[in-house]
Amino acid sequence: QVQLVESGGGLVQAGGSLRLSCAASGLTFSRYAMGWFRQAPGKEREFVAAISWSGGNTDYADSVKGRFSISRDNSKNTVFLQMNSLKSEDTAVYYCAATHTFSLATPSTEYEYDYWGQGTQVTVSS
Repeated sequence: QVQLVESGGGLVQAGGSLRLSCAASGLTFSRYAMGWFRQAPGKEREFVAAISWSGGNTDYADSVKGRFSISRDNSKNTVFLQMNSLKSEDTAVYYCAATHTFSLATPSTEYEYDYWGQGTQVTVSS
């Protein structure tokens, strides 16, 4: 049974930083590209960042480029999202997702992902 468990969310002031983690189990982690998505109240879920299975390729939404950084540790089956210079508009529930792939792809759409975590709340106060 595949499980993705996010952690690290919380309340932070604008300009601050948070580091999200997503621990995966029940899958061969190094065979999966990983992504982070978020959903703000009243809005659709949107792409934030993705990383290839090797960690060599990454992709970011324009809204977070230069502020967020995705990384992974395949020895610990964990993917991270370092979020700096947080803004009030970053407030959302953040989800990690996994998709099996043999390529170095970094999928950016929801339908490309096979497994999802339950999400972790990030609230940025202005």
